[in-house]
Amino acid sequence: MADDLKLRLDELTDNPTARVPVCIALDTSGSMHGQKIDELNAAVSTFFRAIREDEMASISAEIAVVTFGNGVTKILDFAGIERQRVPALTAGGLTPMGQAVEMSLDMLEQAKRVYSDLGVDYFQPWLVLMTDGEATDDVTTAVQRCKSMVKNRKLTVFPIAIGKHANLSKLGQFTPRLKPIRIEAIDLKKFFSWLSKSVNAVSLSNPGDTQSAGLGEAAFNKMAVDWDTAFKS
Repeated sequence: MADDLKLRLDELTDNPTARVPVCIALDTSGSMHGQKIDELNAAVSTFFRAIREDEMASISAEIAVVTFGNGVTKILDFAGIERQRVPALTAGGLTPMGQAVEMSLDMLEQAKRVYSDLGVDYFQPWLVLMTDGEATDDVTTAVQRCKSMVKNRKLTVFPIAIGKHANLSKLGQFTPRLKPIRIEAIDLKKFFSWLSKSVNAVSLSNPGDTQSAGLGEAAFNKMAVDWDTAFKS
């Protein structure tokens, strides 16, 4: 742990580029078994490869991954993407979404503290929340925390429903600004392709620009409108 922390601090000191922190909270419950988890694994792998291959995003994006299925697991903490290796995801268990969101928010808050302590600028954090079902735990506190941060422009939440059984109404409670998008498992690669391009667009902007915080939201809304033609073609 001490070695990881030293590497983390050295990365931020040696490369003070403004960071784009993105935490991805993924449903890996039993209902994701089969094609869904296979497509998710392929999509996440493609996403990380796209970030690594982009000159600017590779030095500014910091990605963390949390899964919720057989418990809540911090798969990847924030770090330089070149030294991150994404493990294969497996499906099983229930859907403790509330716990996963709270862990994600705690990780984002910790990342922001580290940035601030080292004088590294950062963009508004993003939380990508993906599920194919409905939470099996209490999400009240997680929803309240998300809503408060979103309203105060301290967080953007991208709610993604996988398949027909995800509860859009409850997923939408996590953000008052964006409506959830429902996609099929086969479209996950296309979503993560959009996400990598959006991370790149933000990394090319200036953290001080008033419009930079809304870049992700604007792109997400456009994707929602264009979904049938851009993602189902």
